[in-house]
Amino acid sequence: MALPPSVLIVDDEPDNFHVIEFLLYQEGYDLSFARSSTEALDYLSVKSPDVILLDMMMPQFDGIALCHQIKKNPLWCHLPIIMVTVLTAKEDLALCLDAGADDFISKPVNGIELRARIRSMLRMKQQYDELQALLQAREDLSNMIIHDLNNPLAGVLFSCELLKLSPLQPKQLQKVEDILRLSKRMVSLVNSLLIIAKVQTDEFVLEYEQVDLSEMGHTVVTDFEAIVAYRQIKLLYEFPEAGRQIFVDPVILHRVIDNLLSNAIKFSPVGSQVTFRISYPPDAMVKIQVIDCGSGISEESRQRIFEKYDIGTFRKGIPQIGLGLAFCKLAVEAHGGTISIENNAPQGSIFTVVI
Repeated sequence: MALPPSVLIVDDEPDNFHVIEFLLYQEGYDLSFARSSTEALDYLSVKSPDVILLDMMMPQFDGIALCHQIKKNPLWCHLPIIMVTVLTAKEDLALCLDAGADDFISKPVNGIELRARIRSMLRMKQQYDELQALLQAREDLSNMIIHDLNNPLAGVLFSCELLKLSPLQPKQLQKVEDILRLSKRMVSLVNSLLIIAKVQTDEFVLEYEQVDLSEMGHTVVTDFEAIVAYRQIKLLYEFPEAGRQIFVDPVILHRVIDNLLSNAIKFSPVGSQVTFRISYPPDAMVKIQVIDCGSGISEESRQRIFEKYDIGTFRKGIPQIGLGLAFCKLAVEAHGGTISIENNAPQGSIFTVVI
């Protein structure tokens, strides 16, 4: 049996609550009352109402301040708020809307108007809840598919390794190597999705170790030797002297660098260069930069390039999924760091990771 819609009434005057209770008694709502903003916040920390009726004029911590606080909290920002006010000036109503209120009603409260506005807010809340349920179902299905992809991919990798041991013609061996390389790329994408899913559900735990990033950098450069040679791109690198170690998750950070370099090489024109830098600045643990000479990224794209499935500007003939940079952002932020992008004048982009 479905629970009745819940309405939280925040007002410092108990008599006002009794008036609203009388006006709504036939609606069958679950009504709760908070006498102050502090009491309302205590209530929200325990329960989540479907609609909030919020009095604008309260002593000390008023309704506008409370509305601001509710709307900036990611756990509560979706809750519809109807501001109840004796003020009718357009400036006051604009103040309510600027604070994040979804609607307002003037005192003395009219029963027909109150019931209509609450029903409107309940429809909005129901639409939000249905959308969230749909998104969660899609996310659960995606995660299930991602998990299930690991087994067949492992079988492909194992079969390729066996084929490499067989007597093959050079062209056949090259095809096996291509399948192996692409399969490893698929495994990397699947692992990125798994990590993104874990980070978003707070299930991801970094496994910190002491790491020499100079050694890691040389390993990464070696891994990319074949692809830069094939694309006729010059890979320049600048690393600090070996010996200094920092405390990071080596597997995750290695994959961040892999993603940034892979993108730089992929979007750089034939014959250009990509620069890979690692340094230990005085104001941070480590700074990593990947600089390319590609077509660059527009200001609009830079605002959303780190979002999942965003591919920036489409490039014909270049596979773009939109997961690599989303993974990088989540992985870097999990380390307590930042990742940013800027133009590389006269052409290209500079990606900077600071931890």
